[in-house]
Amino acid sequence: MHRAVAVLACLAVLSPATPAAAAPATVTWTVQPAGTNGPDGRRWAEHTLDPGGTVTDHLAVRNLGDATAVFALKAADGYLTENGRFNMLPSDRRSADGGTWISVQETVTVAAGRTVVVPFTVTAPADATPGDHPAGIAASIAGKPGTVQVESRVGFRVLLRASGTLRPALAVSGVTTRFRPNWNPLRPGTLHVAYTVANTGNVRAGIEGRVAGNRADLGELLPGGSRTATAVARTWPLGRIRTTLTLTPVVPGAAAEPHTVTVTTWAFPWPQVLALAAVAVLILLARMRRARLKRLLEQARLEGRRSAGT
Repeated sequence: MHRAVAVLACLAVLSPATPAAAAPATVTWTVQPAGTNGPDGRRWAEHTLDPGGTVTDHLAVRNLGDATAVFALKAADGYLTENGRFNMLPSDRRSADGGTWISVQETVTVAAGRTVVVPFTVTAPADATPGDHPAGIAASIAGKPGTVQVESRVGFRVLLRASGTLRPALAVSGVTTRFRPNWNPLRPGTLHVAYTVANTGNVRAGIEGRVAGNRADLGELLPGGSRTATAVARTWPLGRIRTTLTLTPVVPGAAAEPHTVTVTTWAFPWPQVLALAAVAVLILLARMRRARLKRLLEQARLEGRRSAGT
């Protein structure tokens, strides 16, 4: 139960529009980007800065509970989970990238049913490398004192980009193939392809292309992120099977070269060979049967002539 609650608490940062339950049970809240007067409809904050540049933005914490609550505010590096959802590092892990660019006050007190707007500042380091540096900001509240402390948090993503040349790029590794024959010789077998794609560029990118002749859409990858994927294709076991993976990082406003990998799989046509062998055996048996019948007929004719002569 502790692990389940902890997982739910971590995932709460992915849904800023959904109130998150916390301890005490009557405290629920939302956090979202805002203007100086309150929430402005943005789902996330997005800023492009020159190295050394600074920008000020705002967030709004709304207390939906029936009692005043104190919320802890914290920024952290952002990342995508294996299923493509955005999340941010937990409180016990130190940020090293975009999360360190954000300065926000440590706590905010919000009365029941009220909303408080809090400013935060984003400052790009003077040596910031061009490209994307994802982060997030969350408001959290600790559970009741006890043997187990559970931190519930709600937040939103902060997409930060340092100006400069964008370099979309990716790499494909760990490609494995496995062919499973269909024992019906009149049907093709199944080729299973597994691979890992990594964003080796400096900008977030959607990954599109074709794998084993099928369309591949892997969603978005952040710089430095990777994802394992699989593909299935129908093919005939013709011995040597060449499988091509062609994936391209898609970045609006930036040209990108496709990345192609070709692997070879050997698939022996056992079902077809066995089927041909069975047909050959049936033909042989049929010929042997006809030959035996022919011998019996000749023997019968010979005995008939002998009987007539006698």
